[in-house]
Amino acid sequence: MDAKQIRAFLVLAEELHFGRAAERLHMTQPPVSRLIRNLEKALSAQLFERNTRSVRLTTAGEALVQPASDILMSHQLAEAAVKAAGKGEVGHLRLAFTGIAAHTLVGRLSKLVGNTHPGIQLSLQSASFALPSIEGVADGSSDIAFGHWPFIPQTVQTRMIAEEALVVAVHNGHPLAGRDSVSMAELEGVDFITLPSNPGSTTIERLYSLSQAAGFNPNVVQVAPDSWTILSLVGAEFGCSVTVSSVPNNFTFPNVTFIPLDDEQGPFPLLMSWRKHDDSPALREVLRLAEQVFPHPAPPE
Repeated sequence: MDAKQIRAFLVLAEELHFGRAAERLHMTQPPVSRLIRNLEKALSAQLFERNTRSVRLTTAGEALVQPASDILMSHQLAEAAVKAAGKGEVGHLRLAFTGIAAHTLVGRLSKLVGNTHPGIQLSLQSASFALPSIEGVADGSSDIAFGHWPFIPQTVQTRMIAEEALVVAVHNGHPLAGRDSVSMAELEGVDFITLPSNPGSTTIERLYSLSQAAGFNPNVVQVAPDSWTILSLVGAEFGCSVTVSSVPNNFTFPNVTFIPLDDEQGPFPLLMSWRKHDDSPALREVLRLAEQVFPHPAPPE
């Protein structure tokens, strides 16, 4: 059975009249008759009793109505699924992100995708460091990534979605807490809490480069697995830390004050990345939606 035969059968089963069925099918009567005969031949069963005055379903024809309706519906759903996939309305994408700031970005994008294209499934992949996320985009294990990266693989395309600057997180009772800004030289001897040393970590690399330019190495008293833990330790007066400006712009941490850090290297970009030449319609659609969520880079406050 093919879709034309099934559709002709169902219309004729409703109309029980070849002329009216042909009109609904936008055909002439002879092709409709041929479709029904071919269907009956394929099934080795008579589906209609017809004479010059009437057409009615046989027992076999009545038995076919529901299965034929199910088959036609499945065919229509398959066509719709293929068309939706081609338009980027369905699909599966893997989003990798690093750091507290990216959580907000991913949340905003996920909400828009879910509201407009519920057929696109997003799998979220969080990591402590940015380098694995950009490597994941390059090797195909991720489709989109958010982060700060000192270098970009040639196979990866990026777009800046925000600018970041460094800030120092201190306890509210710290002597520096009331300052409008602070220099790295003023942080000599301060206890620092950092993430584990990792290639490509912008905040750690800048912490060391700025402190060494100021004539000292940072006094790291604790290494923590993630930024949430670090800022919890800062709030407990365990030490201070260096993070990015989007953190205080998007989150509040008890007993923690953020102070802009004087940084002659200037702001650095927060990037969204994806593979060049990836022809996934779902990816193209999510990138289009991302233009709405992140239309212009926001300068650090």
